[in-house]
Amino acid sequence: LKGTGRFDIDSSTTLLGAFQAAYLHEGVGSLSSPTGAVEPTPYSLLSGDVTLRREFGRVTASVGGGVDSYNFGSTVAQNGATIDQGARSGQVYTAHGRLEYAFSEKSAVFAAADVNKRDLQGSPTQPLSSDGYRVLSGFALELTRLIRGEIAGGYMAQRFDSDLIGTFQGPTYRARLTWSPSRVLDVHFNAEQVVTEASDTSSTGVLANALQLGFDYEFRPNVVLSTFGTYEKDSFKGQDRQDNVYAIDARLKYSLNNVTSLSFLYRYLRRDSNIPELSYDKHQVGINAAASF
Repeated sequence: LKGTGRFDIDSSTTLLGAFQAAYLHEGVGSLSSPTGAVEPTPYSLLSGDVTLRREFGRVTASVGGGVDSYNFGSTVAQNGATIDQGARSGQVYTAHGRLEYAFSEKSAVFAAADVNKRDLQGSPTQPLSSDGYRVLSGFALELTRLIRGEIAGGYMAQRFDSDLIGTFQGPTYRARLTWSPSRVLDVHFNAEQVVTEASDTSSTGVLANALQLGFDYEFRPNVVLSTFGTYEKDSFKGQDRQDNVYAIDARLKYSLNNVTSLSFLYRYLRRDSNIPELSYDKHQVGINAAASF
């Protein structure tokens, strides 16, 4: 169950909110799945975020914070033993801010930062808690009447309480461009590098470089087809492991009226690892219902 909301306090001040309550699982063979697991790992997630945004003439500022609360269960190993993942339960707290100055209607410079505190249970021999940050600065601009986007660079670090894990850090960049050759077609290009973990609740350091190309096509006033392809290269810190990830996503969204919509989803993912037993294919299908008020 997901929801988002917006409240206009006045003509220049807006309060934004989002929440999620979900019961999910980690697929067998995924980055954060326990070694040797032959069944999915179940977990529940409760999350929320609130952001306050205000405009001061050419300057726009926003600040906010959120929390994600995880509760992990157990899965099963190939020999039938139980793999308890309760040590990964806990909360992830975040705070974020952005300051933007518009030179004109078509260009702006911005700086953004977010910090996090991951308060996870862990164990006496393997604490998982950590804290980190990410800072970015760059430009938001309209290159032509048909092309707009955002280009930024910065730095990111995550420091773990465990001396055995240490600190993962490095440069990061982000590029997002949208080309709109017609009123019914948008073409998107995204590129990003991050230093992160396999998941918020694990300790596998990953340097990820990702490229994505896709489009949104409105072939009827109430029907939109969206699809994109992704390539990602993952380099694992402290391990002799390199993965290439290929994914194709497609979504058909049908608006029933101005309030409700239905979406049909399909995703194919292929992970090729230099460790053969960690390679896999994954197909995912879904139906999503949404309401806007």
